[in-house]
Amino acid sequence: MDLSAEFAKIRAGLGERRVVPYLGSGVFEPALGGCSVPISRPELAAALAAVVPVPGRIRGQLSTVAQYIEGKRHRKTLNGALASLFAEPAPLTPAHRWVAGLPPPPLVVDTWYDDALARALAAAARPPESWCMMVGQSHPQTLGHWVKSYSGAGKPIAEKEVALAQTIVYKPFGGMVPEPGFVISDSDLVEVLTEIDIQTPIPQAIQDRRGGRHFLFLGCRFDDEVARTFARQISKRSSDRHWAVIEGGLSRNEARFVEEGGIVVLDLPLVEAIGRLAC
Repeated sequence: MDLSAEFAKIRAGLGERRVVPYLGSGVFEPALGGCSVPISRPELAAALAAVVPVPGRIRGQLSTVAQYIEGKRHRKTLNGALASLFAEPAPLTPAHRWVAGLPPPPLVVDTWYDDALARALAAAARPPESWCMMVGQSHPQTLGHWVKSYSGAGKPIAEKEVALAQTIVYKPFGGMVPEPGFVISDSDLVEVLTEIDIQTPIPQAIQDRRGGRHFLFLGCRFDDEVARTFARQISKRSSDRHWAVIEGGLSRNEARFVEEGGIVVLDLPLVEAIGRLAC
């Protein structure tokens, strides 16, 4: 593969607003001096288990740990534990700063629970009215909606205001901003995954903006069924060519996923990839 040619295609697509950055928690791995927040599902599961004791057999399974805490100690306890783990601002990584400095993409997907991307956009002096957030909600059937929408200033907004934003930041799993809310437990995911194949949980604004566009996966691994399902369904009905920066070998499931999804794997360190994208 000619990496230079692939990066040239991505840069051209970004300039034409045809590429959608899709961020996973792996964007934090190059952070110097460690990270102030958990940066993987197993790490977050362990951190939750340290706050609220759970049976040893489930400690590495994030959604099951979250469900156990929710069932035994109430949802309020789970949300409080998560909010405390993500209370300290996460570092702004090269990936966050790079996304914030792009010609405004129509859509950015951010799949971790931190607030770094919102702070990076604010630090880049993006006017708060130029971007907005659509944030996944837990137990949507009970609440009556799958997402809440906010302006870049953190104020609730209506659907017509979402359509006016240059950039929509879509956080399908929820997160810390503008207010803590997390799609994380087994019961959360069952509700979403039951309907995601028919696209019900994915807002129409997201479906409209992905059409014909290419996704660029940064800091993502696809060795988890939840990660694969969300990536597949969010990028559904877009283009037939995407990219993922993944250093090193792929698992069998990952290899099958990227082949089926038309994803070109760029095998190099994320920091190096960001440098080449910024040229």
